[in-house]
Amino acid sequence: MKFSNKKVIIFDLDGTLIDSAPDLAVAVNHMLYTLERATFSEDIIRFWVGNGAQVLVKRALSGQSDIDDNLDPVLFETALEIFLTFYAQNLAVTTVTYPNVPSTLKTLKEAGYRLAIVTNKPFDFIAPILEGLKLTELFELHLGGDSLPQKKPDPTPLLHVCEQLNVTVEQCVMVGDSKNDILAANTANIQSIGLTYGYNYGEDIGVYDPDVVFDDFADILMTLVD
Repeated sequence: MKFSNKKVIIFDLDGTLIDSAPDLAVAVNHMLYTLERATFSEDIIRFWVGNGAQVLVKRALSGQSDIDDNLDPVLFETALEIFLTFYAQNLAVTTVTYPNVPSTLKTLKEAGYRLAIVTNKPFDFIAPILEGLKLTELFELHLGGDSLPQKKPDPTPLLHVCEQLNVTVEQCVMVGDSKNDILAANTANIQSIGLTYGYNYGEDIGVYDPDVVFDDFADILMTLVD
């Protein structure tokens, strides 16, 4: 399919543009080791990524995707501080862009699209990662999981982008790898592209009804560039 009359493309970050799981796993295991708790493999931690730092830390402390309702709040706050402090100093050690991301983003930018990021990652981490991966100049606006009271799958961040960039929802496309991205887009009445390779908790992204699904980031050009 071809999207028409689009001006703004909103991207998720982790699992869509970048594979940050290796650095996140190191930070999580550093936190757990510091607290003298069992650590986990990167493959397991990948399934916990996508809902922001607080949920990731709670899942790690719970040792599973389902968060323990009885987590000690003092332990959680201590763990979160350890995690965030370490991760802030090790944001882009082994984090990389997925295949074809830089070239595709540049093609979209050159075609006249305005590019934005809406992620559940804390806002302060976005710019350093983009700088480390030499993507800074491509994006006009960033929103983190703590930029607004609501975060994905709530549609508010996507609607905020529309407001800030003075465009309608019909003029936007959301691109993401997670059900949080697609659910937010659907509720905001924004068309969406689902990507199969990221962090979606082992679920098929197509279940959440994006307008189109691709395995390769470069394929989004087929829907947006003549």
